[in-house]
Amino acid sequence: MFSNLAAKAALKKVGLPSDTLDSFNKWAKSDSSSSSSSSSNTKPNKLTKSPPAAGSNDGTTTTKWNISIKSLPLTVQPWFTPKPPPIPISAPPKIGDFCPVDSTNRGLSPSLGTGKKVLVVFLRCVGCAFAQKTFTNLRSISRKYGPERIACIAISHSSREATQKWIDLLGGAGGVKVIIDEERALYASWGLGLGSVWYVLNPTSQVAGFKEKGWLGARVAGSLGGRSAAAKNSQGGKGVGGKQQQEEEEETGPTTTMGNKWQEAGAWAVDGRGKIVWGGKALRADDVMELDAGVAALGIA
Repeated sequence: MFSNLAAKAALKKVGLPSDTLDSFNKWAKSDSSSSSSSSSNTKPNKLTKSPPAAGSNDGTTTTKWNISIKSLPLTVQPWFTPKPPPIPISAPPKIGDFCPVDSTNRGLSPSLGTGKKVLVVFLRCVGCAFAQKTFTNLRSISRKYGPERIACIAISHSSREATQKWIDLLGGAGGVKVIIDEERALYASWGLGLGSVWYVLNPTSQVAGFKEKGWLGARVAGSLGGRSAAAKNSQGGKGVGGKQQQEEEEETGPTTTMGNKWQEAGAWAVDGRGKIVWGGKALRADDVMELDAGVAALGIA
């Protein structure tokens, strides 16, 4: 898995460092080598919730990996499909629409439709160089105009710890209000779901990824220990309890610590009445969007 050079290069282009893939390969080999060796006609290894089979009637033995996605390194987990958000994904609000304001807008609703002009930015996962550009642009706008003229809000679906570490590495939030939405309910209410393979791995994004030097995912993951707390706690699991915990992890999918590479991004400018005057969904993974155009649409620039 992940040994194909073309696939390895494609993943690196969108933010997964090559040393992560090397460490994953070493991990996979060490995990498989810990199990009993099989004969030449042994069936291939595969992920499973079940323990290794004792043996078949014809004398052959099937070796299976008894692992969960959450036992993978934090930098690998964002490439797996996460569990769906708790609400259906709505259509993205268009210019002229009133912005979504409901119970899912935790921490966001008080800033919308209350007379204040707002720039709302939904980020891709922490460590993404394109998300970094978007956030630093938003921070510059906040510092330039001040909170009295425009409220700048960034939504992150990565964990609070990973998001804070990422922002610290970027030099702080400045005047930007950061809201954590690990369940991606806010994303869903604003029409942002998971992007397609083309959305993430299209040629334009790959070329842009090669040019970027600001990938911080490995540093953020390293500061958190490289693996999720759930994975560390389950490593020593024995008997029925360990198996049950593993099954629960597999059912819920990968950890949300680092966010997800497939999550769509977007940005909107909202006037004092709560009406959308600019914005939409990012066209590709590398689309950082022209936030200054949103400021101009609000009549500030």
